This record gives sequence, structure tokens and C-alpha cells, in this order.
Amino acid sequence: MLKIVNRVLLGIVGLVLVVAGGAVLAVGLGVDPPSWWPHDGQNDVLLSDAERTRWRDDGWWWPTVIAVLALLVLLALWWLTAVLRRHRLAEVLVDTGDGEGALLRGRALEGVLTTEATQSDGVQRAHARLTGRRNTPEARVRLRLQPHVNPGDALHTLTTEALTHAQNSAGLAALPAEVRLQGAKHRAERVS
Repeated sequence: MLKIVNRVLLGIVGLVLVVAGGAVLAVGLGVDPPSWWPHDGQNDVLLSDAERTRWRDDGWWWPTVIAVLALLVLLALWWLTAVLRRHRLAEVLVDTGDGEGALLRGRALEGVLTTEATQSDGVQRAHARLTGRRNTPEARVRLRLQPHVNPGDALHTLTTEALTHAQNSAGLAALPAEVRLQGAKHRAERVS
């Protein structure tokens, strides 16, 4: 969802900047603007002295400007943290059964999942990634299957072996997984 919002916002901001910049550039180069365009000549300024100082003496102007700019800064910071946020789980909380817990490195569990999935029959390549929270992790697994493999069998093997072993070894109540299957592409060979 965040990727969609990010792309839509970037698209809208980019479109507005390109249209406004292109229109100002066109007027500056001498193209006759449409009648509704606020600037009508090469020597026209974007903001006249009257436009810049119109609300300077009103009591609401500066608090409004500061509030809008502060809101824009907060939204930009939220957007930046959402984009730069780690999407990979760094550690998994393992229930040791004694009321305490242990931390398991997320990359270690990802490595075990990847290795065990790769060792399955007909899997050419596998990649596992943990997301979610450290006490309720979720797995995202990509499998590249060889051409002769039934995808249903490969998925069944992954869920009953690799994911079940990972869930049991980490003491997790559940390990939901999103699995993406991809068929291996092979080149045609010339037969003589």
C-alpha cells in the first residue's frame, strides 16, 4: 500500500512541477500564454510587490504560513521515514518456555529457510525474507522451479518441511508465508 501511495504522490508532485516549470519557461522564452495564465510577458515577475506584501499586516498570516510549512515538514519527514524504514526483520523473539525469551537473528532464520527450500526436489533457486514484528514474523519466499516440477507439490513440500521446521525451531505459534513461484526459463537448444 505504501508503495502505491509513494508512487502516486511522487507522480502528482512531479506532474505539477513539470507543468508549472514548463509554463513559466515557455512564457520566459516568448510564447504567448493563454488568457487565464497569471503571467503574461517575458519581463513579468512571479510575485509582484503587492502580492508579496498583501497580508503582511494581518494577524493570521504568519501563524498560518508557519503552521502550513510545519505541516509540510512533518509530512515530508513521515514520508522519508516510511520510505527508508527497514522492511527486513532484524531479529525474532524465541519463546524458551521459562518465561524469558531469546533473540534469534532474522538473517539466520532466513538463511535456514532459503537453504532448506533450495534442497527441495525441483527447486532451482530460493530466497526467503522475514517481515512483520519480532514476536509475529511473516515469511516471504520466492522459489524458482525447474520445468518438470508440479507447483502444488513444491508448495506442499515448502509448507510441510521448511516453514514447519522454522516455526517449530523458533517456537512460534504461527509463521504465515507469502510464496511466489516462478518457472525456470531455459534456452532452446539446437538438435542436429
